Amino acid sequence: MLENSLTQANHNQEKERAARLSIIASGLLTVLKFIAGLLSGSLALLSEAAHGLIDFAATIMTWFAIKQGEKPADDDHHYGHGKIEAVAALVETALLIILAVFVGYEAIKRLVMGITGELDSTAIAMTVTVFAICVDFIRWQHLKHIAKLTNSAALSSNALHFSSDMLGSIAVLAGLIAVHFGFVKGDAIASIGVSAIIAVAGWQLGKETINTLVDSAPEGATDTIRGAVETVQGIADVHSIKVRSVGAVIYADVKILVSRGFSLERVSDIKAQAQIAIQAVLPTVEATIAAEPYTYDDETILERVLLISAKRRVPVHHVTVQELAGKLSISLDIEVDGRMSLAAAHQIASKLETAIRNEFGSETEVETHIEPLEAQGLKGDDAPLETRDEIAGIIKSIEAEVEGIGDVHSIRVRQTPRGLVVSLHVLSAPELSVESVHSAVDELERKVRIACPQVVRIVSHAEPK
Repeated sequence: MLENSLTQANHNQEKERAARLSIIASGLLTVLKFIAGLLSGSLALLSEAAHGLIDFAATIMTWFAIKQGEKPADDDHHYGHGKIEAVAALVETALLIILAVFVGYEAIKRLVMGITGELDSTAIAMTVTVFAICVDFIRWQHLKHIAKLTNSAALSSNALHFSSDMLGSIAVLAGLIAVHFGFVKGDAIASIGVSAIIAVAGWQLGKETINTLVDSAPEGATDTIRGAVETVQGIADVHSIKVRSVGAVIYADVKILVSRGFSLERVSDIKAQAQIAIQAVLPTVEATIAAEPYTYDDETILERVLLISAKRRVPVHHVTVQELAGKLSISLDIEVDGRMSLAAAHQIASKLETAIRNEFGSETEVETHIEPLEAQGLKGDDAPLETRDEIAGIIKSIEAEVEGIGDVHSIRVRQTPRGLVVSLHVLSAPELSVESVHSAVDELERKVRIACPQVVRIVSHAEPK
């Protein structure tokens, strides 16, 4: 963020410096063209001087617009003041069109009415015109570079002005040369050429400015952003992208689809990665990422049931999915606080059943079995050694009665306010199924609890031999 701020500050300084130099160049060339035009009597050169005067006013507006556009966002301008540059460019467009119409009218009137004659001081006029062409070319190239670097609409319009000035000056020079060699209508024809150049420049500038004001998406920005976002792992699809530019900043509203099973932390991380990916390809973009849940086609019924229960924060297990006579049947065990009343627990179960039916259809058969939730956060201590040895001896004696498991080890016994909690490890043949091993472990636990009623909980961990 600090690097982006420094870059933006450097861009602002470059824009201001370029605008100031443009004011000086426009003012100097305008004065020289007016003097040379008055001395020579060239309508084309005077037209270019008037064009230069508009450019001079335009560069002042550009400098002002850039200064105002640098202001940060506030309570009344949530996206900053960048569009002031576009407003300034729109005013410049209007001035150019007016000037083009006036110059064209005067030139055509001279041709129609035959108002022609020899020009005076053509050498001075030609010298000033050649000098203007050189200055316009240098300023055009420099402003075009800065405008591209800073993405400034105002400087881009200013660069366009200098390029049109250069073409206009070339037309003026051609007219002066034609008059010098005896073609008296050359100046008026050159004036028509200047008028056309000004009109084309105004049209191009107006088109670009209006696109900015009506929030047209910058060319290629949408595809570039989409390509960057699609590289982020965890995004199922890019649903929509809306892009617009305000001054040098591009604002993007991106809507992505992510698995509805993702946690909030995972979704937040995906959105952050998308931001980084966009910044890597378009540093001037300020993107807002919105994530919507997405259901994958291969999401199983079990996964969907577990997701529904997780969203409702209801622990479930033993989920059984069946199809009975063409009807989906789902049964599951839910766990609630054992101290809760049956009425309250039944309400929780009913709401979960309704949520499952809403997911799979009202005809779905849903049955829930309510169980007391295992006590959480019980404080306890290791049981005395003699108690541990007694329990371990009983477990070892029962081990031989259970088929499919053996070598019970790592037996730990702890005392809690609710009774003894036992944990142990057992070995089993690696080729046996999880179902058969689980049944054997269940049998071991059941027999131990019968033999030791003080044991309230047994945690058995099965390992392959």
